[in-house]
Amino acid sequence: MRQQLLSALFVGLACAATAQLKRLPDRHSPPVPTTNMTIEIWSDVVCPFCYIGKREFENALARFPHKDQVTVEWKSFELDPSAPVRSEHDMYGMLVSKYGGTRDDAKARVQGVVARAKTVGLDYQMDKAIIGSSFDAHRVIQLAKTKGKGAEAEERLFRAYFMDGAHLADHPTLVRLAKEIGLEGKEVEDMLASSRFTEQVRADEREAQQLGVRGVPFFAIDSKYAISGAQASDYFLRALEQAWKERSVVKP
Repeated sequence: MRQQLLSALFVGLACAATAQLKRLPDRHSPPVPTTNMTIEIWSDVVCPFCYIGKREFENALARFPHKDQVTVEWKSFELDPSAPVRSEHDMYGMLVSKYGGTRDDAKARVQGVVARAKTVGLDYQMDKAIIGSSFDAHRVIQLAKTKGKGAEAEERLFRAYFMDGAHLADHPTLVRLAKEIGLEGKEVEDMLASSRFTEQVRADEREAQQLGVRGVPFFAIDSKYAISGAQASDYFLRALEQAWKERSVVKP
């Protein structure tokens, strides 16, 4: 149903540059019309192109004349729902096990991603990356969203994974990172020890399936238009401008 393995994101950068703004299928329960433009973003905090796409989108949004009338909502998506808590492989070993070749081949492939990240100011430290499940990280994001801190959680977890070498399936690590963005540690501990927010993560993933999402990042504008991949900021800006011109504002 979708591109599930983290390693699949490293196949190449060309696919991200070819996506086109397209119309989404109608949803079963469309959102209530609002004067704000709503951007829903499906992503995974262990997805290198998702962090790049986040920066490109933010750079576009900063130049969008109606940015104060845009609401961004982060949605959960696991590239590999079957991932273990911690893989036996590092980043390069994972690529070798998936595609074959040598560690040098894998490092060369990863360097293309690292170079792309640098163009938007991200200094990826792939040697530090700990491969494993992102499910509990998504539950932390879902909790953060209830506190109005979803964007902060996304940013901190991305940075922790790609720059700090944090293990995002480790509960004490997740508690520490959540506290850094202002969440209460005991609440995060209790949540992680329970099944809370499991259904919210699964609901986002089911919605992605209904929309035909094959990989992330995936952007839905006003539930009408879709953008796939880590597009350049100019592309995002043109898409925002086009969608704004075509939208019908429903006044309260």
